[in-house]
Amino acid sequence: MSPDPATIGPDVRSAPLREQLEAFLDEHRRHLAKSLDGLTEEQVRRRLVASKTTLLGLVKHATFVEQVWFDEAITRRSRVDIGIPATPDESFDLTDRDTIDAVRAHYLEVCAASRERAATLDLDDLVRGNRRGPLPLRWVYLHVLRELAQHGGHADILREQLLAQDPGMSPPPGR
Repeated sequence: MSPDPATIGPDVRSAPLREQLEAFLDEHRRHLAKSLDGLTEEQVRRRLVASKTTLLGLVKHATFVEQVWFDEAITRRSRVDIGIPATPDESFDLTDRDTIDAVRAHYLEVCAASRERAATLDLDDLVRGNRRGPLPLRWVYLHVLRELAQHGGHADILREQLLAQDPGMSPPPGR
């Protein structure tokens, strides 16, 4: 279920760097959102590793990542004002309201807001709301891309494990 390199077509390959970065970010965002497709609420909450990581928790964490980098870092609003956890570890915590539909919808809304906030900046513009200090938007794009790629790989593995535990479930989308 890995992101399909074929969706990054010739128009993107020859596009300016910003368009390339945004195309790859959006590809990984879609991949993570689709990782929940065809699974049950119980499956996406099932812990298959020693950490708090679950498939639904990964998408919820990716929402947190988007908000840290494209809200907190750009707008300089606090995590309290944004309404997100203080730490990355807490971003994996699930509540009864965290359903597949609710978490995915919120993730996609936050991704859209991320695109809007970044659109007002150039790649070399500094964002000043991160604890690391001022960072250029290009660094933010690369950092979030790295996070989404890593978590997309985690999602692939968790999904594969879930489907192996529950034979008869549909195969992963995109395969």
